[in-house]
Amino acid sequence: MNGADALCATLLAAGIDTCFANPGTSEMHFVAALDRQPRMRCVLGLFEGVVTGAADGYARMAERPAATLLHLGPGLANGLANLHNARRANTPMVNIVGDHATYHLQHDAPLTSDIEGLARPMSHWVRSVRSSDSVSADAAQAVVEARTHPGRIATLIVPADTTWNPATGPVVTAPAPVPRQRVDATELRRAADMIRSGKRTTLMLSGVALREKALLVAARIAQHTGVQLLAQQSNARMERGAGRPAIERVPFSTELAVSQLREVEQLVLVGAKAPVGFFAYPGQPSVLTPKDCAIHTLASPAHDLQHALEWLADELGVPTSLAPSTPELARPALPEGTLTAQAVMTALAALMPENSILCDESVSSGRTLFGFTHNAPRHDYLQITGGSIGIGIPLATGAAIACPQRKVICLQADGSAMYTAQGLWTQAREQLDVVTIIFSNRSYAILRNELKALGAGEPGRNARRMLELDQPPLDWVQLARGMGVEGTRATSAEAFREALRRALAEPGPHLIEAVL
Repeated sequence: MNGADALCATLLAAGIDTCFANPGTSEMHFVAALDRQPRMRCVLGLFEGVVTGAADGYARMAERPAATLLHLGPGLANGLANLHNARRANTPMVNIVGDHATYHLQHDAPLTSDIEGLARPMSHWVRSVRSSDSVSADAAQAVVEARTHPGRIATLIVPADTTWNPATGPVVTAPAPVPRQRVDATELRRAADMIRSGKRTTLMLSGVALREKALLVAARIAQHTGVQLLAQQSNARMERGAGRPAIERVPFSTELAVSQLREVEQLVLVGAKAPVGFFAYPGQPSVLTPKDCAIHTLASPAHDLQHALEWLADELGVPTSLAPSTPELARPALPEGTLTAQAVMTALAALMPENSILCDESVSSGRTLFGFTHNAPRHDYLQITGGSIGIGIPLATGAAIACPQRKVICLQADGSAMYTAQGLWTQAREQLDVVTIIFSNRSYAILRNELKALGAGEPGRNARRMLELDQPPLDWVQLARGMGVEGTRATSAEAFREALRRALAEPGPHLIEAVL
């Protein structure tokens, strides 16, 4: 057994059986080891941002980490944007980054770089392997770090000679994850006292508090006490739809968020962070809650949020028999006429199947999505969490690999789709059941809004050239077909709904360009 064999065996022993990869010369012995370990599913991405984004989507749905395989510092650097999103999502992930052989580093070959320095800003834990004999122990520790609640990014740097040299000793088995920590009784009682005070109180949720079981407890608390429920703006995963409590998010817009929160006197956080503006704007506050709002953290994302809510309900005397109000299944009429973002979302709510997975990077086009889908069939909702665009297609790719029996629907803005369009090729190669809907407004529409919000005035010719994507227009049908994905263009609501109906009925990847 060489170091590469030991590395692969250690990952498999820990239950990590999926590796998203874009390897190079330094990783060839690990690639060869994968041939000897057929239990490891290897998924090739043609760009490292696809690799890291897919590993994020996989872990959000599988609830366990995948591995990535990246080539040296530049390969890692190409994947950093979506590692940033994964870090903000509290996604567990093990990155394997190849490096030059230890004895070769002194020669400063062209691809030599400070990999540890590149990794640290987007990783919770970084280690460089020193010898083939330590590969297994180091990999096991990487797994431990990744599985530490609420989920961490672990990056293991593996020099080439530590993969090809013999590895002595047994394969190290990573210990099972430790249970989530329960909240402190003092913090629990303080939260209960705040709710009992009669002041206008909001219970803000995120993390696993947005899963169905926890949401039902939170909804019971809200129904019994009158507190408001709200989700933070960016969340890794929400369980939504008919039969599940409907919960809104803090708006992206600072102005709208301040208006939504203006009467809140007390904010109790359960796995969430206190809301702040996504950006700074002249004359607008960074902190979105009123200045005199009391903010209390009942539970961090690492805590047992389900238990915290159940304990809070007991402390408040919420009857276990209380059935919270939840939306009933109601599909809207199919849209007609002009194709708008609202028509796309109406058709989606009318046609989406039960238990589908929505991956949302629609950016400005999809801001009102929740209003259309509260009464839709049950589904999981995944979104961009760190604001680094280019995650939608990779996120859907990873989610589809984690949940092959479920239909995945990717709501994708056209500008950000170009960052990681290579993910369509991976969907075709793996024959993933993904429908990608491109909101084709042929512009960076969000930046037009931001230009106005920042008081920078109306865009002139030069500014418009930074915001518009219509000279030449992107042809998403040809782009999709060039990567093996069936593509369709829709320019009316009728054409879109029929294209969506066909794509949802057929297996395998499809792309619909909705020209708005």
